[in-house]
Amino acid sequence: MIRSLTDFISSIAGGEESKEFDADDYRLSAAALLVHVAASDDSFDQAERAVLHDALTQRFEVDPEDANAMIDAAVAADRQAVDLYQFTSMINRALEDEGKKKLVEVLFLMGYADGKLTEFENNIVWRASELLHVSSQDRVEIRRRIRATIGDRA
Repeated sequence: MIRSLTDFISSIAGGEESKEFDADDYRLSAAALLVHVAASDDSFDQAERAVLHDALTQRFEVDPEDANAMIDAAVAADRQAVDLYQFTSMINRALEDEGKKKLVEVLFLMGYADGKLTEFENNIVWRASELLHVSSQDRVEIRRRIRATIGDRA
């Protein structure tokens, strides 16, 4: 499914050279989860896009130009997703426990990108954490740490 999405993105890019991502690239699944959190309030604004771009380039070692293409592909993947499992199952195969915890941290950072973690965003992170087999205790600790660093501004 992700391969067909990246093919679709490539086809609408016109004559430009477009980056295609491997169907088994867990980073695209992680980006789609991050988009899902950001778009849970029915918007995906520039601040959230910037947080996602930084996460992809700094934490997932994606080239900055490729990160823009990956974000576009992740938005498309999120729009067509039926559930979170299709993303988390790939991530589970690719990452060890520590990597999954780091992803949950980035999910919380995305939720706080606009200054306040909403109930919807928190619920998505909770569900994704469960599917990633990150314990409730670890998830709560990660949230506490992120909240202490960023804090609710609203």
